[in-house]
Amino acid sequence: MMLSFVTLLAQAPSGQPQGGFLANGMIMPIALIVMFYFLLIRPQQRQRKELEKRISALQKGDEVVTTSGVHAIVHHIKERTVMLKVAEGVMMEFDKNAVATVLKKEAATAA
Repeated sequence: MMLSFVTLLAQAPSGQPQGGFLANGMIMPIALIVMFYFLLIRPQQRQRKELEKRISALQKGDEVVTTSGVHAIVHHIKERTVMLKVAEGVMMEFDKNAVATVLKKEAATAA
């Protein structure tokens, strides 16, 4: 009986606080989430917005690369699709979402 009482006293919590915000392990996950946002999510959002802006400004004669890797020149633009000239006499219609890169006429002729 006396041994169990001594054991309970030895295991009793001390008067010091048990950590706090840092000791709970909350700072590391929060820091990782913040780093993840600024290193991965934010740059991707910027790239997506820039690409959407370039796609909305497409003009006839612009050179584009589709998500499937097809290099073509814009021939005709519709509301949701774009007609691309892939080769002489070869026209293909793609969704605007399939355009991965837009190269303007100046960049296409300079290369």
